[in-house]
Amino acid sequence: MDALACAAPALRAKDYKSDIRPVWCPGCGHFAALAALTKAAARLKLRKEDLAVVSGIGCSSRLPAYLDAYGFHGVHGRALAVGAGLKAARPDLTVVVAGGDGDGFSIGGNHFLHACRRNMDMTYIVMDNEVYGMTKGQASPTTRPDWTRGKLTPHGTGMPQLQPAAIALAAGASFIARGFSGDPTAVTELLVDAIEHPGFAFVQMLSPCQTFQPEEKEWKAMVHPWPEGPTDDPAEAARLIQQDDGMALGLIFQRRLPVWYPQSVPRTKLGDIEAEFVV
Repeated sequence: MDALACAAPALRAKDYKSDIRPVWCPGCGHFAALAALTKAAARLKLRKEDLAVVSGIGCSSRLPAYLDAYGFHGVHGRALAVGAGLKAARPDLTVVVAGGDGDGFSIGGNHFLHACRRNMDMTYIVMDNEVYGMTKGQASPTTRPDWTRGKLTPHGTGMPQLQPAAIALAAGASFIARGFSGDPTAVTELLVDAIEHPGFAFVQMLSPCQTFQPEEKEWKAMVHPWPEGPTDDPAEAARLIQQDDGMALGLIFQRRLPVWYPQSVPRTKLGDIEAEFVV
């Protein structure tokens, strides 16, 4: 039989969606992340069995359940650690890690730093809505200092917003981009580039929370293209990021850096290990 006749039909974006209906609030930006990821998978012609999506805790971390691919819903802040372990054990898989600003930059901040500098070949999508939505609206690391809607911070946080792109650059990430849920087509393009990039690719997606941050509806009028094309110069990228208002969209930084792969270590017999502890 002809090889082409035996080939599996090309998958469409909807083929990557599971039968589980998302429970996000109407208007949540996370719907765009789901749409963009499924479209990117279709564009890249990924087989379902070759795609693994790992998440932590939060509204955004429900994502794996809505996909018909391998998924792992982990614990708070540890999604990158699980993703790194999976990539080390199965380097043949396309590993995508998904989370939110609280999960990724607060309790998971340490893992974020070291994932950037380790530069394993995986993609990290952070759906940033500047709030802890699932736990009813607490301030997150990216919340504005004057935000007083949160019950725990009625006078604002009094702290400057974390700059994820700046942190990623300083930690050594080799791919840094920012998208907006209001433009899922552009986010799809960024995810295609991120997944194809050899190394750790960080995509910050501005994802308004209609429930606890209704003022974020204004983001649609505030976002604008990144002022210049992507650079591979860290110093230039740092200058542009520091001048940025946090609303510029596009590929910010991309550079080919050595990708970390686990070294193959000969398996040691249990008896040999026990002999080392004999006094």
